[in-house]
Amino acid sequence: MTMDEVDRLVASWQQERPDLDVTPLQVLSRVSRLARHLDRARRASFAEHDLESWEFDVLTALRRAGTPYELSPGALLRATLVTSGTMTNRIDRLEQAGLVRRRPDPEDRRGVLVSLTDDGRGRVDAAFADLLRRERELLAGLGADEQKVLADLLRTLLTPFDT
Repeated sequence: MTMDEVDRLVASWQQERPDLDVTPLQVLSRVSRLARHLDRARRASFAEHDLESWEFDVLTALRRAGTPYELSPGALLRATLVTSGTMTNRIDRLEQAGLVRRRPDPEDRRGVLVSLTDDGRGRVDAAFADLLRRERELLAGLGADEQKVLADLLRTLLTPFDT
């Protein structure tokens, strides 16, 4: 088996601090390094489609909502985990770019709905397809069964944080 940077890091810590159990580094340092590679892939994919990460987050929330691809600003807040002021600013900027539009909520005279424009839908669909291609490349060293095992193990680790 080929040694990677994490193996070298762990060996160094075991040499310098044999009193500590550095086993968590075997998993979590690799997860951290993989996250950096994924972040680079995401940024490259979004940039190729003239989108920022935050724009992609809002546009994908709308796209996942299904036809007619619209949500209230409150639903967008819950989907993207940002503050109300931040979301208002993001919607304003996306609307100025022609990627979303606002319309009055027919069920709540005080509310508005935010929906994808055709340009917004086309841009987010293309960026998402490109992102998936890049993510498949990151996982190319694993077979389908190994990917499923890894996904299941990561779910087990993440579930306590998502509740």
